Amino acid sequence: MAKEIHFAGTHDDTKVIILKSAGDRTFCAGASFDELIAIQTEAEGLSFFSGFANVINVMRKCPKFIIGRIQGKCIGGGVGMAAAVDYAIATDKAEIKLSELAVGIGPFVVGPAVERKIGTAAFSALSIDAAMWRNSEWAKKKGLFAEVHESIENMDESIQRLANTLAHSNPLAMTELKKIFWHGTEHWDELLKQRAAISGTLVLSEYTKKAIEKFKAKMN
Repeated sequence: MAKEIHFAGTHDDTKVIILKSAGDRTFCAGASFDELIAIQTEAEGLSFFSGFANVINVMRKCPKFIIGRIQGKCIGGGVGMAAAVDYAIATDKAEIKLSELAVGIGPFVVGPAVERKIGTAAFSALSIDAAMWRNSEWAKKKGLFAEVHESIENMDESIQRLANTLAHSNPLAMTELKKIFWHGTEHWDELLKQRAAISGTLVLSEYTKKAIEKFKAKMN
């Protein structure tokens, strides 16, 4: 994903990027439990969580605006993806939850992107009450979603309208605007790497492994 976003950002014929996923129930459920359990060393943990860090950093540095098509639930890293787009358009089914603490980790890598978008108080609430879903209206009031629509059709109509408008806007002006919007995040290359290392260490703990296994058992 990081490579594709970087390519689109440097491709002259690309005017705007729309980030979307398949299906109509979930936008992004975050990390796979099977992949988390498979991590055996701190180096593997750093590499795994750096994947999220790389995507967020590529999104913030991309010179093109990124519209998020949030058609369903966002969990963990999915909330981070929704926070890292420049303009998120969602349906009223797009509930959100930062579930990391519930499995013994924490939203360390996606935290800066989420906190930047919704503020420290709302980010703290999401992080601490890791089992509670927040609905799309809550997410809109906090600034995560710019728009919330009652149907996928209405959401897509709004996305196409905005994408068409941006496609006919001055690309240089949009690039300069994006720099302003993301001002103060220049240190994130190093910050998110540090956060990935924290998650990479915690995922090896006995507590976290047991918590993940417990969640997997519930799902089955």
